[in-house]
Amino acid sequence: MLWRRLYKQGKSFTWTLRQSAADHTWNSVCWGNGLYVAVSLSGTVMTSPDGETWTLRNAPEFPWASVCYGNGLYAAVAANGYGNRVMTSLDGVTWTQRTGASGFTDGWSIIREGTLFVSVGKGVSYPIMTSTNGASWTLGTILSNQTWRGITYGNGIYVAVAENGTGNKVMTSPDGNAWTLRQSAADNQWISVCWGNGLYVATSRTGIGDRIMTSPNGETWTSRVSPANIEWIGICYGNGLYVAVSATGAGNRSMISTNGIDWNILPTPADNYWTSVCYGNGKFVAVASSGIGNRVMTMDY
Repeated sequence: MLWRRLYKQGKSFTWTLRQSAADHTWNSVCWGNGLYVAVSLSGTVMTSPDGETWTLRNAPEFPWASVCYGNGLYAAVAANGYGNRVMTSLDGVTWTQRTGASGFTDGWSIIREGTLFVSVGKGVSYPIMTSTNGASWTLGTILSNQTWRGITYGNGIYVAVAENGTGNKVMTSPDGNAWTLRQSAADNQWISVCWGNGLYVATSRTGIGDRIMTSPNGETWTSRVSPANIEWIGICYGNGLYVAVSATGAGNRSMISTNGIDWNILPTPADNYWTSVCYGNGKFVAVASSGIGNRVMTMDY
């Protein structure tokens, strides 16, 4: 039904492999200010104006796990260590190392909404930090010593998901500082979450047929049928379409949905370890941490 409806609309879906700037462990990609920016656990950055041609950029050599853009600034957080594990850039090319909030460690995801950056991670007691300028960071309210892997913002609420815990793998916040634990639809390892078309959608690397969950408000979650029991690592929403990518599988490492509930597998041209996907300038762009010269793929939409 999904394919038939989309093809009637003149839509076709084909991923095209692109040559990455280097065979590094690319872990996150974002779009902002006319530029795609990807960061790697190898401690590097690459940028592209079109998602097709990529240029390697100098950056502090830390395992950068996540990058975002908002209000004229790119920011990235590192996956382990204390102290100066944040970096910012005005243009995506030149990066400045920053000091994160004292006590925050292992940042896994970052987002900017309006005037606020919010990062979540594994912190022993402090898994949240916020900043208005990317340079000075403040710890959020202590909530739960879990590994928070994904964060999004929509409908006035921040929503984060965790890969560990029991019955409490979601948390929400109206301001990025004070958080409330929520019950996840299943105790899977939730890795990524996005907001689009009035719905929060999260994906997991574990579970049997239930590696997707959705919520209209961030508080009440419903399990959805995943079309393959593979590791769904990254998800995003753009132009009426949800797209998720996987680290495992055989020729089937992406899936798409128009409503976040009904999903179809979309074939992938390489069985790379796809980690992240974003949408910008009429194109979905995904990056991978494995592959030989082909750690990027793009799809016009």
